[in-house]
Amino acid sequence: ADGATGADGAPAPAPLDVPAELGVLLLRVGVSVFMFHNGLDKLQDPEGFAKFVVAEHLSFLPEPLLWTYAAAAAELVCPVALALGVFARPAAFALFSTMGLAVAFHIHDTGLEGFPLAVVEAHQYGFETAGLYALAFLYFVCAGPGRFSISGGK
Repeated sequence: ADGATGADGAPAPAPLDVPAELGVLLLRVGVSVFMFHNGLDKLQDPEGFAKFVVAEHLSFLPEPLLWTYAAAAAELVCPVALALGVFARPAAFALFSTMGLAVAFHIHDTGLEGFPLAVVEAHQYGFETAGLYALAFLYFVCAGPGRFSISGGK
């Protein structure tokens, strides 16, 4: 083996890269705070969201109101877990899935809008924010929460 080992023969932990871990922590907490707001927003008018978003644009999902509450619950519970770094990968996967459906909604609603090179009137594609969220959550699905977390990065 080419790496250092501890007394028990197990690989020694990698040295702590504080700037990188602070970046991961800030991304994890920041994206979680913004996503929590998304969940609160859904609870302002769940019937309207169910009717005008889920039923109209995600018609393959049965029981639109149930899916609305499921999305709101995921967007309220999972960001807390992700921010703290507990059950981070499952929480990130639930949020990645929710944002994947949000991307599908926006593309169904407005299309690709000339993606990737068109300059659109709103200055961003309708699916852009949800897509950025989805990519951030996919990072945490793959990489975990980082070492500055309750789970210590596992």
